[in-house]
Amino acid sequence: MSQEIEIGLGKKARLAYSLDDIAIVPSRRTRDPQDVSTAWQIDAYEFDVPVIAAPMDSVTSPKTAIEMGRLGALGVLDLEGLWTRYDDPEPLLDEIASLPEEESTRRMQEIYAEPIKPELITKRLHEIREAGVTVAGALSPQRTQEFYSTVIDAGVDLFVIRGTAVSAEHVSTDHEPLNLKQFIYDLDVPVIVGGATNYTAALHLMRTGGGGRSGRVRRRCRVRHAQHHRFASTDGDRHCGCSEARRDYMDESGGRYVQLIADGGMGSSGNFIKAFAMGADAVMLGSPLARAVEAPGHGMHWGAEARHQSLPRGKRTNVGTVAPLQEILYGPSHQADGTTNFIGALRRAMASTGYVDVKNFQRCSVVVTSTVK
Repeated sequence: MSQEIEIGLGKKARLAYSLDDIAIVPSRRTRDPQDVSTAWQIDAYEFDVPVIAAPMDSVTSPKTAIEMGRLGALGVLDLEGLWTRYDDPEPLLDEIASLPEEESTRRMQEIYAEPIKPELITKRLHEIREAGVTVAGALSPQRTQEFYSTVIDAGVDLFVIRGTAVSAEHVSTDHEPLNLKQFIYDLDVPVIVGGATNYTAALHLMRTGGGGRSGRVRRRCRVRHAQHHRFASTDGDRHCGCSEARRDYMDESGGRYVQLIADGGMGSSGNFIKAFAMGADAVMLGSPLARAVEAPGHGMHWGAEARHQSLPRGKRTNVGTVAPLQEILYGPSHQADGTTNFIGALRRAMASTGYVDVKNFQRCSVVVTSTVK
């Protein structure tokens, strides 16, 4: 039952909970951590762990995408970032990391004003492909129509359309908007799209997957459905809405299962675990991986909203450097602050609640621990 509260006269709002407000309840049965599986599969692509490196310049470079693949996870390259604007972005990444706070936004806007070069999109994706790992690249909805053919021709395995808030129906009076339903229908590769912030938006995005060309891709990839979607969720309430939308979509579509990938608010291993308990199939990590020794941001972290040319809505953040990627994912951890050994923490939580895999762990019991005033 949803709860509504009055906000002045004539306005009501639904009460929401963040992942910080949620706690996982151990069950009567427990298991050994080594007996649980953290494997994840999307379309024909299998991974040892349900972790995706966020497509952000401070998190994912071609090298770290390759390293994530070797560690059994998925790295997604931002195809609108510095790696597709400059032949050698390393000096610029060093400069961004060392900028004084009061100069960082303006200088980042200047750096990112360089046009995206299609030939660099191809070059970076080929570099990842040659390493023998799954190739994934991301574009914003605004850039998808301009560059998607370059991305597909470069041989991407998973195509990510990522925005702050993505809808299945975008209305514009001055240009032809991206029609997700038609776009997904026309593609031969799996599409991960998001983010969605509530039940209605999630359900509409799920419906864009349709049948499309799933028959042809299904034969090639040996999977049931070719189209999968990501839905960004930064709190427990949004997870609930997206999970409920998935259940309803399964009913109306005759059993199609849509992958939910949680994104945002995963700074610690605790929230990472709770995202799965709330229904996520995988989690996209930003700031935890920006803390890696190998991270291209050198301890600084920023997203596309921080370098927007006309309306920056975020800042470059100093997250520090804590450990190599290997230790952030698998440990060993040498501090008790939840910044390393994310998979070890997930294994222990699954073992403590008695579940053998992530899919079943979604059914674990949770409680709300916040005090409502």
